[in-house]
Amino acid sequence: MSATPPSDPHPETPPPKRSWCRIPDIYVVLFVFIALAALATHFVPAGTFERVPGPAGRTTIDPATFAYVEPTPVGIVDFMLAIPNGLMSAGEVVFFTFMIGGMFMVLRHTGIIEIGVDKLTRRFAGKSLLTIPVLMTIFALIATVIGTQELALVYVPVILPLMIALRFDSVTAAAVALCATTVGFTTGVLNPINTGLGQQLSALPLYSGYGLRIMAFCVMLAAAIFFVMRYAHRVHVRPETSLMHFESSEAEKRSRYQKAIQSEALSATPRQTLAAIATFVFFGVLVYGVLQQGWFMMEMAGLFILMGIVVGLIAGLSSDEICQAFNQGFRDVLVGAMIAGVARGVAVMLEDGQIMDTLVHGLGFLVGGLPTMLSAIGMFLAQLGFNFIIPSGSGQALVTMPIMAPLSDIIGVTRQTAVLAFQLGDGIGNILYPTSGYFMATLALAGVPWQKWVKFFFPLFCLWIVIALGFLMFAQATQWVG
Repeated sequence: MSATPPSDPHPETPPPKRSWCRIPDIYVVLFVFIALAALATHFVPAGTFERVPGPAGRTTIDPATFAYVEPTPVGIVDFMLAIPNGLMSAGEVVFFTFMIGGMFMVLRHTGIIEIGVDKLTRRFAGKSLLTIPVLMTIFALIATVIGTQELALVYVPVILPLMIALRFDSVTAAAVALCATTVGFTTGVLNPINTGLGQQLSALPLYSGYGLRIMAFCVMLAAAIFFVMRYAHRVHVRPETSLMHFESSEAEKRSRYQKAIQSEALSATPRQTLAAIATFVFFGVLVYGVLQQGWFMMEMAGLFILMGIVVGLIAGLSSDEICQAFNQGFRDVLVGAMIAGVARGVAVMLEDGQIMDTLVHGLGFLVGGLPTMLSAIGMFLAQLGFNFIIPSGSGQALVTMPIMAPLSDIIGVTRQTAVLAFQLGDGIGNILYPTSGYFMATLALAGVPWQKWVKFFFPLFCLWIVIALGFLMFAQATQWVG
């Protein structure tokens, strides 16, 4: 007689039926946005600003030189080339996504990730929730000093196995990395990319006004930690409430990483120990390169290729096994890499139709027409909207701040407040808008569909907007100058 299988405390239930409000596939969303951008080039007048040398050798705009030009509406051929051109334009993000996916798959094949997860899971088994505020605080502090939101791409593959092993899910792993780095980047206490560049363009003392920015950092980080911990605790207690519960990829992760504390502790071979040491050395080189040498995605991608090869060989993998691991990693992140490139097609359409500068000029005009008490909020909303088409912090600063800084003098907003409005408007949309390449690539590494992320993140996004409005109203009321 066969034994009766034990009952499942969390039985599988069919996924909910589709509803009219279901978010379409991300490719559909992006294609619609590309089409709308192309259509806009036929109705929005073309215009340009003259470009002049800016801080640190960058090119910025001269706000006094806007002029309408002969329209160049996007034709059918240009529209057809939007996605290929977007992929070419976002090549850095696409290539980086492939390399980091391949490298971490090599590390998985060496076995050192499973061994590390096993040890960490046993150490934090009784206090798993505490890992979330600790990791988020560290990630946020790093981002607020060096201003690299893109490090979320590095964090997610590292912490994902740990989050799964601790009975959380992939959304939790993505949230820990994305929300923390976004808080740090957005508030930018010593961030050279948004605070530093924004203040340079506004002729303000570098990193002045840090007191209010530290307060914004603490409040936004506390809100993010509470929000992520609440979701993680719910998933830990009731796994069926996870947004990823019915995803086959999530089930495969659970079967791989959630057995750590139910079996014998894993031990490393001498070669695996040497491979783990080499991995830490490479990450040390990565930190040095980012902080001291100004490395960005291309340099990090090159380092990851070398890292995968060297660590794989030290661990005892053959050259064929290393190649196969890279290929498997490439396949796993293919969708995210493609999305990062497709999303760039929106900006390509606006640039080809020469209406990007017209939109910037129009936003400045609209903000200038608002009542004084609403001007700072108008600047924030304008920056938040413009961030959809220019998700790069430095790019948005170079395009918008030469207009917003002198405009603030006219409408009764301090330049320090104008920079804060830019920071807050530029930052928090970076992990909601599908046009943000690094964000979509990070979700791909975590295996989280954009639609699932929106369901999770949107309440926190709204809370962050309320917090941002509160700080901006305070700054406006006190005529904050730093």
